[in-house]
Amino acid sequence: MKREESEDVKKLRLEMEYRNYSLNSVKTYCDLMSFLELSLSKNLVDITVEDLKGFLHVALVQHQRSTSYINQNISAYKIFVQDVLKREWEGIKVKRPRREKKLPVVLSINEVERMITSTRNLKHRVMLMLMYSAGLRRTELLQMKPSAIDSSRMLIHVSQGKGKKDRYSILSQKTLELLRQYYSLERPKHYLFEPNGNPGQMLSDRTIDAIVRKSAIRAGITKTVSCHTLRHSFATHLLETGVNIKIIQQFLGHTSLRTTSIYLHLTNINLGSVKSPLEDMNV
Repeated sequence: MKREESEDVKKLRLEMEYRNYSLNSVKTYCDLMSFLELSLSKNLVDITVEDLKGFLHVALVQHQRSTSYINQNISAYKIFVQDVLKREWEGIKVKRPRREKKLPVVLSINEVERMITSTRNLKHRVMLMLMYSAGLRRTELLQMKPSAIDSSRMLIHVSQGKGKKDRYSILSQKTLELLRQYYSLERPKHYLFEPNGNPGQMLSDRTIDAIVRKSAIRAGITKTVSCHTLRHSFATHLLETGVNIKIIQQFLGHTSLRTTSIYLHLTNINLGSVKSPLEDMNV
């Protein structure tokens, strides 16, 4: 049974909703602060910086939680202190841990092909194709509506992606053909992909995660594969075919080019095939 939110966490929720944070961010931050209260047996307003540091030290060292988890806790606590309690943050600022510099898992083109061809369920297959061919995040796929598919321009309108940003990504012709088959059979009511027997509802994160994981197993892939792996693979494969990194940045919806540049470390490019610009000069 889920524990009811405290008054402090409700204030945090109201502040985040007022500031137009995404539903996922609001839920994540409020759940983290509720867990912090439960772990320390204190109301959020009574939790000191030292309390928070002690909790995060245990989470990082003993439980080996990710730096992302630590940073989310700090960000949630900062919003509460700074925007709910109206206290000065700079004087009590909690330093964030250094991020691990890990390269993401990327599939080869052959591995992606095997995942798709080994998936017989039409809905599941088109979901995999759409995520990979357009570089979509899991949430972006789950929240997508049929109207997002712009077949006349061969684009996909990604509405309110990460950071509440809209963008366009590419629509593959092969994906479009399968989407039309799927749509004519399923006729989803509200979202492009809906649970069987629950028209108008959104698929759960757990459902799409299971679809991707099972498809990878059927394809004989031993790597740890997630929805984001397909997105990473999309970006890497575009780079390998010579697509400009700035265009890939737009497709992925990255604010900073530094975020996109990680894929430069993952590409398989034959350096010997690169010609010096001097070769085209009359010297």
